[in-house]
Amino acid sequence: MTLTPEAVTGTQDASRDSGAPADDVGQTAPPLLAPRQATRTEKLREDAAVWARRAWSRTRLIADVIQVTGWVVIAAALVLWITAFALGWQEAFVAAVIATIVALLCVAFLFGRTAYEVELDLTRTRVVVGERAVGALTLANRTTRSLLPSEIILPVGAGRGVFQVPRLQPDAEHEELFAIPTTSRGVLAVGPVSVLRGDPLGLFERTNDRRQAVDLFVHPRTLPLDGLSLGQMRDLEGLPDQHLARDDVSFHALREYQPGDDLRHVHWKSTARVGDLMVREYEQTRRSHFVVALSTLPADYRDPEEFETAISVAGSIGLRALRDSRTLDVRTSAGKIRAETGRRYLDSLSALEPSKPRDGGIVALAGVLAAHAPDAAVAVLVCGSTVDAADLRIACARIPYGVRTLAIIADGRLDSPSLRRVGDADVVALGHLDQLPSAVRKVLS
Repeated sequence: MTLTPEAVTGTQDASRDSGAPADDVGQTAPPLLAPRQATRTEKLREDAAVWARRAWSRTRLIADVIQVTGWVVIAAALVLWITAFALGWQEAFVAAVIATIVALLCVAFLFGRTAYEVELDLTRTRVVVGERAVGALTLANRTTRSLLPSEIILPVGAGRGVFQVPRLQPDAEHEELFAIPTTSRGVLAVGPVSVLRGDPLGLFERTNDRRQAVDLFVHPRTLPLDGLSLGQMRDLEGLPDQHLARDDVSFHALREYQPGDDLRHVHWKSTARVGDLMVREYEQTRRSHFVVALSTLPADYRDPEEFETAISVAGSIGLRALRDSRTLDVRTSAGKIRAETGRRYLDSLSALEPSKPRDGGIVALAGVLAAHAPDAAVAVLVCGSTVDAADLRIACARIPYGVRTLAIIADGRLDSPSLRRVGDADVVALGHLDQLPSAVRKVLS
């Protein structure tokens, strides 16, 4: 049994009050360890650590200002000064003076007012891969003095855009339009906007951040699966009834009252309008639970193009399920991703990265699906072409009995989709996203 310090203190106080020994075996209870004051050496060590961190942060700020050319000029000036005093060379002394004056004059360019009022406006913060994100950058001088010409830096992901801003008079504005091309799926940080000040020789540069970054979501390409009621795939197994229940969470329709029905489900407005007692009829929750399992293990895909195709397939099917008002559960090798709405789902797919080998592939993912979603109606497994046929069979066999299973393989070598059966599951292999509607239509036919 574990005792807290309060319990130990209470035991000792009770022993003193009753006059009984502190321990049955004649040993006194150990004293409580109270906090102690730090020694002078410890205080000095802690203060030194704080000052060292502050000095390092200041050093980093200075190092960021000095460019490569600046370091060369500073080093050359130091060498010339040492040579001039050590050897008495007049030429070295003159060169050292010139290098020092040049460096000081360039430092003067770092000072000045950069009080721009910056407004970054992205027309759309969510685009599909291949589209351009158009935006505008507006800079205004709200001061009473003119602002010197400067450069504005707009970071976009790993790259950046540089804009030349002319001299701005008081209350003047300058606008720059820009377009961001998107060639791959991802989440790009646009900004923060920085005002760059530097000297003509490029020895020193200083930036001032003026606006927080804006996230640009580049969604994967998806296709609308119109006319394909994926949520009804369970009914295509030959089950003639509609799996309607008298009590559940998914409202389906109204019907006449039958003996034994719960009066709590009576729909009184319809009863008053029709004249007969009407009760609500519900759709079993199992039919509305749709699961998409996407393997993000790099070893399951032949190349990155297959991985992107698999993400687009998972996105298209998930959006169709959400459009059918189904409960969507999306899981990857790295874990569950959010899919409450179509926008949230596509945002999650935009940020999706390949998982680590220890997370496992499609087989491990199927096991996780079986453990966390045993009541699913439809399970869609999405993987790449390097998945072995035996592993795919094991993955399909792990899905609980009664769940309609569809496995989709992204194989960039195929010119047309193929369909086969693996146990109780339908397996579709397709070469690119445009083949998805016809492939799913074959499964439903």
